[in-house]
Amino acid sequence: MSYTVKALQKTGPEAPFKVVDLERRDPREDDVVIDIKAAGICHSDIHTIRNEWGEAHFPLCVGHEIAGVVAEVGSNVTKFKVGDRVGVGCLVNSCGECEQCQAGMEQDCLRGNVGTYNSKDVDGTITQGGYSQKVTVNENFVLTIPEGLDFDVAAPLLCAGITTYSPLARWNVQPGQKVAILGLGGLGHMGVQIAAAMGAEVTVLSRSLKKADEAAKLGASRTLATTEEGFFAEHRGEFDMILNTISAPIDVDAYLSLLKPRGVMSVVGLPPEALNLHMGSLVGGGKVLTGNNIGGIPETQEMLDFCAQHNLGAKIEKISIDQVDEYYDKVVAGEVHFRAVIDTATFSK
Repeated sequence: MSYTVKALQKTGPEAPFKVVDLERRDPREDDVVIDIKAAGICHSDIHTIRNEWGEAHFPLCVGHEIAGVVAEVGSNVTKFKVGDRVGVGCLVNSCGECEQCQAGMEQDCLRGNVGTYNSKDVDGTITQGGYSQKVTVNENFVLTIPEGLDFDVAAPLLCAGITTYSPLARWNVQPGQKVAILGLGGLGHMGVQIAAAMGAEVTVLSRSLKKADEAAKLGASRTLATTEEGFFAEHRGEFDMILNTISAPIDVDAYLSLLKPRGVMSVVGLPPEALNLHMGSLVGGGKVLTGNNIGGIPETQEMLDFCAQHNLGAKIEKISIDQVDEYYDKVVAGEVHFRAVIDTATFSK
């Protein structure tokens, strides 16, 4: 059995978004139905729907930054009740049994997790995302959005927030440590806020100083322009950690030279092409080059609670459903400040 909601779908990478009637499954005994209040636009949505990460399953509704209110619960649901403030991120299911799932690392499920969209669900259907009025999700993949976090600023935390929080927490950023955030976009602006709230001395690394004032407002101590002559020599061995949030090619060796011995560069941006690396950049100084892919459900809840405690949220532009195509182009051009979030109430207008 199913119910019908309004949603934004594309029939192909070149087609415009259209409002359609989308079938959602009625809640199973362990499901939660969520009335979506806000849906963030992530660059991953754009990569997927433009077939930049392989052939997508069309017609497709994307969106994995979902915030809303519980509208209905299945008979065996114990974690949520109608009226609860909740969110859904990048995952809606996993095997629940493997070593990784048992450790709360569902994003690394050894049998393959189920993504919030464009993924084969346990019943064989293709998951449809959060650019919609409602969604049905297994309760184990639903998060609590704390009071004090508005839905629109909380929605991007379900991807951008956990993507930056997880590596900072994993490498145990401490007060007084020197942390550099490479790039001040949709991910980087969250990285600055979270690292600063952890007590780090935060530096933004950017090609220019044009975002220096914004970086300071977010908690950065300073912004440095990486294009200035002699930059890498001047700042050699300066940072305990670099969080690389950009998806453009960089000179990996040059940026590793900015780390102290035993320093860490954690990569969360995904450049489209392979980058060169000389092993000497790691061996010399015993440095670490690592990646990080979102976080599991327990860590995502930890992140939401941390953000609420420190009064952190995404800096957003709120848009209507008829602006999504336009804002996809703006996201790609780097013209959004800093995340775009769809007001799903505009489905009813």
